[in-house]
Amino acid sequence: MIIIDTALQKRASEGRPIRVGLVGAGFMARGVALQIATAVPGMRVVAISNRSIEGALRAYHEAGVDGVRPVDTVAQLERAIETGTPAVTEDALLLCRAAGIDAIVEVTGTVEHASHVILEAIAHRKHVVLMNAEIDGTIGPILKTYADKAGVVFTAVNGDQPGVMMDLYRFVRGIGVKPVMCGNIKGLHDPYRNPTTQIPFAKQWGQKPAMVASFADGTKISFENAIVANGTGMRVGQRGMFGPTVAPGTRIEEVASHYPLEAMLEGPGIVDYVVGASPGPGVFVLGTHDHPAQQHYLSLYKLGTGPLYCFYTPYHLCHFEVPTTVARAVLFQDAALTPLGGPLVEVVATAKIDLKSGEKIDGLGGYMTYGLAENAPVARAQDLLPIGLAEGCTLRRDVAKDAVLTFADVELPPGRLCDRLWREQMTRFFPEHSQTAQGN
Repeated sequence: MIIIDTALQKRASEGRPIRVGLVGAGFMARGVALQIATAVPGMRVVAISNRSIEGALRAYHEAGVDGVRPVDTVAQLERAIETGTPAVTEDALLLCRAAGIDAIVEVTGTVEHASHVILEAIAHRKHVVLMNAEIDGTIGPILKTYADKAGVVFTAVNGDQPGVMMDLYRFVRGIGVKPVMCGNIKGLHDPYRNPTTQIPFAKQWGQKPAMVASFADGTKISFENAIVANGTGMRVGQRGMFGPTVAPGTRIEEVASHYPLEAMLEGPGIVDYVVGASPGPGVFVLGTHDHPAQQHYLSLYKLGTGPLYCFYTPYHLCHFEVPTTVARAVLFQDAALTPLGGPLVEVVATAKIDLKSGEKIDGLGGYMTYGLAENAPVARAQDLLPIGLAEGCTLRRDVAKDAVLTFADVELPPGRLCDRLWREQMTRFFPEHSQTAQGN
């Protein structure tokens, strides 16, 4: 977004930086803090919240920011912002409530905790920027309705693959080509990976094993493609997507034949992925064009003879691009990726192992479940359990490996905000199913 750089330069020259509150101080959040501190004029991280002060302090330290002050109240945080003092706290809600913060960047990967943060931020009219496909793919549509009422932006980020896909989708649509598929390029998919199998990779990259496992077992890509579907109007061609595996290094232009043409051309198009293609870990969009003259031009420009034309971005740069999303939201009220309306694709919980009655389900990327993308009308008709709500649920009966869980299979934990928001989402967008899945 080339226009962003000049807009940020202007804010820098005027001494009016965009003020960011960062919720979370893990691997990716530290990258965001580093990027803003070292490479983004006209923007400043004014406060970081984390479950431990030490983590928040580490994020500022690694970004080269000194003079950090711990705060415990809204008044203390507001005073720190006024004086240009970077602040840290264990209470994320302080960032949501304090004056002087333009946008909250949520980077926790949680659902229940993030629900509280996002609602509080919206209530105080702060833009919400998510590096959290998990909550977006679970209750993003209802949270978007709250943001719309408050007049603030609710968006996923540039840099993560969904945001890159959406930018490419908008480009393809903008030149008159009809997008029929948004695709994600992956290097591995094994639904039975778990935190133990991923320890070596987690150590290599400095991430948590469960997070790495959620990528490997397909849960993360299901969430990513679900929010792309919800932001474009697309669907999945089948439960779990087609997800073909090709020979390593196969050029992305050669993969279109691995998907059923009718699934792409009939209806609103599909979201999907491919394992092994190059350039990974990029994204791609397949599109069509009906005009013979334009088809000739596309062939001239080396995109082939159709009926499918492949556009791709060879990388996604995660935290490097997050400030662009913040600037788009604050300066232009433009979302990188946000739900169009109700959920179109959900991510449903599927048994990674044989599950036993009385067991409590662990978290995303854990030992017990993996996520599969399913079209929302099908998921609701079958009362399937969203994996974003599965953590902490107690099994009422045995569930066989690879079976999809339903709400009837589990007892939800009492009193969770995410469940209340889920029920509200159901009532608003699926009233015909609003009497089911009501939290037992």
